[in-house]
Amino acid sequence: MTAIPESVNRSEQPAPEKPVRRRTVLGAYFALTKPRVIELLLVTTIPAMFLAQRGIPSPWLVVVTLLGGAMSAGSANALNCVADSDIDAVMDRTKKRPLVRYEVPRRSALIFGIALGVVSFLVLWLGANLLAASLSTAAILFYVFVYTLVLKRRTSQNIVWGGAAGCMPVVVGWAAVTGKVEWPAIVMFGVVFLWTPPHFWSLAMKYKDDYARAGVPMLPVVATTKQVSARILAYSWATVGCTLLLFPVTSWVYIALAGVSGVIFLVVAQRLHNNARKGLALNPMKLFHLSNSYLTLVFVAIAVDAALTPVIG
Repeated sequence: MTAIPESVNRSEQPAPEKPVRRRTVLGAYFALTKPRVIELLLVTTIPAMFLAQRGIPSPWLVVVTLLGGAMSAGSANALNCVADSDIDAVMDRTKKRPLVRYEVPRRSALIFGIALGVVSFLVLWLGANLLAASLSTAAILFYVFVYTLVLKRRTSQNIVWGGAAGCMPVVVGWAAVTGKVEWPAIVMFGVVFLWTPPHFWSLAMKYKDDYARAGVPMLPVVATTKQVSARILAYSWATVGCTLLLFPVTSWVYIALAGVSGVIFLVVAQRLHNNARKGLALNPMKLFHLSNSYLTLVFVAIAVDAALTPVIG
């Protein structure tokens, strides 16, 4: 065996791969639900309930809605893992998912996902109302059958229309409180709908080769970097513009918080586009991470504003 010359910088040698830690059975099933995705969905649900209540809703109703919503999202994600196991196996970003590593049998994952969906419907129906339960179930069906099985592998607009499923938690939260769907819920749906493309496309820019290898026509795979960044910027402006439509049912608290965070979001999106036009190095993950913070801040602003409504009039 040839020794490494002392003159070679050892830091330049490839690091040995870390052994992959095998999850417990419970951990594997939990991973199927994609808990980090669920967190973001629930962040939008609670503020929608606050705004629907024009104050602080019943703690019991909040718990039930979050529990049912989490199980609903977990069901959709688990079924997505079943349908996309072939794609996940060839993508670096997803190759550690339970089905790829044979930690959960495919049939068991399918049964688990369906069972979660059924239980989520019952929890929301019995704990909130039939409308909230029906909307949540519709989101599962749309995500699995429309986005995962039809759009994802066929069109670069997959995430634009498929992202509608991720917008449903705000409508479910509103319906849980009021028993109906009103225009502020539609506006919040629109905010998340318009936010989804710049959020996901910035991630897809980072993992463009992954999607290309899997044969998934995400926009960064089929369009130039300049075209992608231009669409990201356009949707970012549309997102911020949509947040303004909530002004009639909010106060200066929401206006200030949403306005400042919106400006920051647009500045970063504009910088990404400027660098793409000039052929400079890009850091799309900066926008991706910021987009998470931005959406969280906007919806926290909604909740704070609604909670303070009795105080500020």
